[in-house]
Amino acid sequence: MAWNFLDGLDIIVDVLELFGSGSGSRSTSDRKSLNYDEKPQKKSSKRSKYFTEKVSTVFIVLAAFSFFIVFKDSLPAQNYTQTLVVTSLIGIGISFVLFFILHVMEFYYFKNIFKLLLFSCSVIVFFISVAMYIYFRSGWFI
Repeated sequence: MAWNFLDGLDIIVDVLELFGSGSGSRSTSDRKSLNYDEKPQKKSSKRSKYFTEKVSTVFIVLAAFSFFIVFKDSLPAQNYTQTLVVTSLIGIGISFVLFFILHVMEFYYFKNIFKLLLFSCSVIVFFISVAMYIYFRSGWFI
């Protein structure tokens, strides 16, 4: 009895096609409802016209407030630039994780490049300011 590896794969593919949700398992009503000339209907968005600008403004105001709290007193002199670079990288890393989560959830899309840049820069600045606030004011790292 010679058993061929490809015959085994063929059996597995047949089973997957049988139980899978491929085009063969669609009912005729599903196929009739698909009209390729029509664009799929998107859910109507309840967001206001300037939602991105409002959220970006809130992030910028919170970042400015946080920067004011951090920089109103003089910072420790030892390793000043290294500390600023490290906290900036931490803030950028956290914001990229947030961007990835928004992308996976399909919320990270914009109609023009201005809104993309405004939102992205405001989020990055906000998380940099939060990282600096936690670093300098918490006393955990100093």
